[in-house]
Amino acid sequence: MMRVVQLPIRANASGALVASRRFCSDKVKAPPLVFITGEEMTRYSMQLVMDKLINPFVDTSSWEYYDLSCKARDDTEDQVLHDAVDAGKRIGAIFKEPTITPTADQVESLGLKKPWGSPNGAMRRGWRGITISRDTIHIDGVELGFKRPVLFERHAVGGEYGAGWKPTSQGKLITRFYKNYESDPRDYVTVDERQLSDAENVAVVYHNPLDNVEDLAHHFFSRCLEAKVVPYVVTKKTVFKWQESFWAKMKSVFDEHYHAKYLKAGLLEKCGGQLQHLISDAATMQIIRWTDGGFGMAAHNYDGDMLTDEVAQVHRSPGFITSNLIGKNDDGTLIKEFEASHGTVADLWHAHLRGEETSFNPLGMVEALIGAMNHSAVLQEALKGTSPNSVEHFTANLKKAVHATFRLGQGTRDMAGPSGLTTEQFTEVVAARLQRYLAGNYEEEAEVDAKIERDSSSKIDTDAVKALFSKYDLDGNGTIDYEEFEQMIVKLGVAPMKGDRATHHELEAGQV
Repeated sequence: MMRVVQLPIRANASGALVASRRFCSDKVKAPPLVFITGEEMTRYSMQLVMDKLINPFVDTSSWEYYDLSCKARDDTEDQVLHDAVDAGKRIGAIFKEPTITPTADQVESLGLKKPWGSPNGAMRRGWRGITISRDTIHIDGVELGFKRPVLFERHAVGGEYGAGWKPTSQGKLITRFYKNYESDPRDYVTVDERQLSDAENVAVVYHNPLDNVEDLAHHFFSRCLEAKVVPYVVTKKTVFKWQESFWAKMKSVFDEHYHAKYLKAGLLEKCGGQLQHLISDAATMQIIRWTDGGFGMAAHNYDGDMLTDEVAQVHRSPGFITSNLIGKNDDGTLIKEFEASHGTVADLWHAHLRGEETSFNPLGMVEALIGAMNHSAVLQEALKGTSPNSVEHFTANLKKAVHATFRLGQGTRDMAGPSGLTTEQFTEVVAARLQRYLAGNYEEEAEVDAKIERDSSSKIDTDAVKALFSKYDLDGNGTIDYEEFEQMIVKLGVAPMKGDRATHHELEAGQV
């Protein structure tokens, strides 16, 4: 019998109270991890995940929690963000829920002092961000978008996101670089000089750092090789000449360290035996065409952002791809932050607040937490030499339980159609299955494991249903045979027609 024996409370540097639980030794002892909470529907759903899928089985007393909700950031003058970044650098394994970057309207409605910026920039700088890995999530037996994995690396720094800008009028615009302005302001290089003839302009300046591109290349090519997928480097270097250096560095690393390995693995047979470059325009088209998957792409920051959104849509939704920031600590160890690629899902949150039934799919967040827990175990093994097997055993069973729930048609409504489970029901079903799996029982029942009381039957207009049945029970014998059924679905406009692209799986799931 597991029992909570102590619930100590401590304050962090921002003054926020942090609770940590201490449990008996029959739980999996989780290594240190930074847990960043957000808000709205994803915060609610993740609390269900913690209450039902994590806390009953895992001792998380070494985890540190940081609240990055708008209110917490406002109350602490954003000190809580700085604390979270410092903790992530110190611990190296981070899980992050989706957060809000408040608009002007939200600043007013939430009563904030100011429109606090996205925390992502501070995290990428503080953790020396190299790349954002965004990969497709696959569930055996469930048809999504891409049949095989698609791996993507988005350069985590540079580009438009850090741009400086000013509105200007007519005149001359000069951009200069000073190697050491303070000691010799006369020593400079003119980057650009142009005459502006329009009465209204916006001048924009940004740069693309290149020092960590080699790290990005090693991360990308080693992952593609392990996953047995074909790598492509994406730029628009034919027009944007400054992007040539990104391609040159990527190709240099590939040729020196990976070319022979890829040839041996047979991954370049359809690429002329060489690493291939794709113009970003072509990549946009190929992502739609290459639905068999089995490829990887690496791109600059902005292109990577746009192209991975396209990958997400081909693969059903942003809930089915990962979003992992990879950084590098001072000692060379990797800092990894794991999050879902979707937002806080405000529409479902407002429905929940109105007391309406919701059906939110937590797959992306659960996959992210699994990734963070596994990385924390790897860091602990490297630091202390202790085996991470107990953590990896738990996370493997958690993933298996979530995936099996979807595969057996017990998923949320985005996967199972109108008959899918609610937000709360789905977590209950996974929890029951996880408990069985951890006990070594992997046999599946035809019915849902947890007995769920549904109130949907009470909402049905039974008189209307009976009238509809009688309308299509043409011979009045109390049953609807095939011919009657065919006439019914034709008149209702739901009959699958020849040439329709709907699959058998989609029909069963109620998605057409």
